[in-house]
Order: sequence, then C-alpha cells, then structure tokens
Amino acid sequence: MNIELVRATNEYKEQLFEMLTEWKNDIVVNHTDISPWKIWVNDFHDFDNYLKNLDTKEETKDGWVPDTTLFCFDRDRNIFVGAVNIRHYLNDKLLKTGGHIGDGVRPSERKKGYATAMIGLALDECKRIGINKVLICCDKDNIGSIEQRYWIQL
Repeated sequence: MNIELVRATNEYKEQLFEMLTEWKNDIVVNHTDISPWKIWVNDFHDFDNYLKNLDTKEETKDGWVPDTTLFCFDRDRNIFVGAVNIRHYLNDKLLKTGGHIGDGVRPSERKKGYATAMIGLALDECKRIGINKVLICCDKDNIGSIEQRYWIQL
C-alpha cells in the first residue's frame, strides 16, 4: 500500500471531486454515512471556499475545536481512498463522542485495509502536531470497526 495523507489543494481537485461524488452518491442510495463529518461541512463544488474552510483554526462559540482534515492519497493509482479529521484537543463533547480522529474510506475502497493504514498515518500526524495521548472512538454502526473507545499513548 503506497499511501500518504495530504491536504486538499488545487493539484488534487479532480481526485477529490471523484471521491466525494462517489461518497455522496453512496450516502443518498444506502442512507449511511461513514465519513469524517468535516468533509461535508461545505459544498466541495465551490472549491475555493471548500479549501478555505476545511480546517477550523480556533475554538468556536458552538464548541468546534481546532482541527486538520487530510485526505488519503494512493500514489500508485492517483486516487483518494479516504479522509481523516484530527481534532487538536478535546472538549467535554469530544471526550464522550468523537475523540481526536474521525476517519472514513470511500465506498469502493472499503474492507481493503485502508482505514487501519490511515489511522496509523493520522497517529503520526497527531504526534507531529504535539498530541501525545490520542482518544479514538469507533461508532457502533460502523461494521468495519470494532465498537470501542481507547486511548493511545504516542
């Protein structure tokens, strides 16, 4: 698996549109959404606005904490296979549900090991930005993950 986590840029616009369109169609057809919520906060068709507002820079009055959204790029196939959203710290809400990392794999690439690999890369990113203890929560409806909450010391 030749993957890396990258920021969305104009260089990856075509790959991002392809993945998000597939993902959105799957949500409509199957009524399930196993994805980091942050990739849907803004309309990706307005790409400049999407890029500008993808990350939260400071805590907001409605409780959103600073975060970074990265996309998992398969270098061999030149496609995005998923996304992660890393919350830089946790508030009371995120301690109960959410944790530090939200992740998701595009529908056509699920059950191929990408989620596990992405979490490993996201943990590296957490360490790089100074998060030394990471809370990961798995949603009970996510059949690809084991339902649990666990802390990882980096």
